Amino acid sequence: MASLSVPPVLTPPRDDAVALHKAFKGFGCDSTTVTNILAHRDSAQRALILHEYKAIYHQDLYHRLATELSGNHKNAMLLWVLDPVGRDATILNQALNSDITDLRAATEVICSRTPSQLQIMKQTYRARFGCYLEHDITERTYGDHQKLLLAYLGVRRNEGPEVDPSAVTDDARELYQAGEKRVGTDERAFIRIFSERSWAHMVSVANAYQHMYARSLEKAVKSETTGNFQFGLLTILRCADTPAKYFAKVLHKAMKGLGTSNAALTRVAVTRTEVDMKYIKAEYHNKYKGSLAEAIHSETSGNYRTFLLSLVGWDR
Repeated sequence: MASLSVPPVLTPPRDDAVALHKAFKGFGCDSTTVTNILAHRDSAQRALILHEYKAIYHQDLYHRLATELSGNHKNAMLLWVLDPVGRDATILNQALNSDITDLRAATEVICSRTPSQLQIMKQTYRARFGCYLEHDITERTYGDHQKLLLAYLGVRRNEGPEVDPSAVTDDARELYQAGEKRVGTDERAFIRIFSERSWAHMVSVANAYQHMYARSLEKAVKSETTGNFQFGLLTILRCADTPAKYFAKVLHKAMKGLGTSNAALTRVAVTRTEVDMKYIKAEYHNKYKGSLAEAIHSETSGNYRTFLLSLVGWDR
């Protein structure tokens, strides 16, 4: 369930575009007005605002925001105003082609999305950045991690709840024989099963593995694999089970200890606000015995804090 708060009576997109333009004029940007408008409009409404701004002022609102805002607030807002698929493609491009690559971010986006989302995202990536996503993955990754990502992008998995119990048992047995039962690990079996099976099937495989071998499949993955390959497998497994629980953990890790991973905090906030942020907040509270909004408030500041809290919302 989304956490986005939209006014019951919406201002026409043209009026929003005019108000944003006024916020940019003069000495400094009226960031409060920018946040009050854009953080309370859904994806379709934001697209209309961008269209109206271009029609009235012959300028791209995205690029105007890039010149008017700064820091983490700018980074978050520029992702937020994109359509969801374009946003995912942009996160992937930044993760793979910046001066410092962020393979965890790229892996998270790929392994937490549905097959239909991935198909559209690949097309958008090609259209926006002039190259195939698979090419950039091949250039930036290696080994079993690379094989997993390419397989996960290439296979059209079933998205329904249907599960074949006999196939589930076979997969649980094959994963055991490919991992814990033998010396060394047959990574090919893990890649094939994790990339070809639906989320519903993988949840059933994890349950069958626990029943058959008195050990969780997640622990088996942790003991048999390493690095970004392990991270990808765990992301698939955890998102198949409960995506909200997975993202609550990402947010907690982004804010715990010294310093804050603003990239991870921004990524989850802007990509999940219109999807399942209310569920993420509930999972965060259950797991960490605290409020996600209060954690964000304590770890961020200024316009960035205001913007994130406008998206996530205070707990009721």
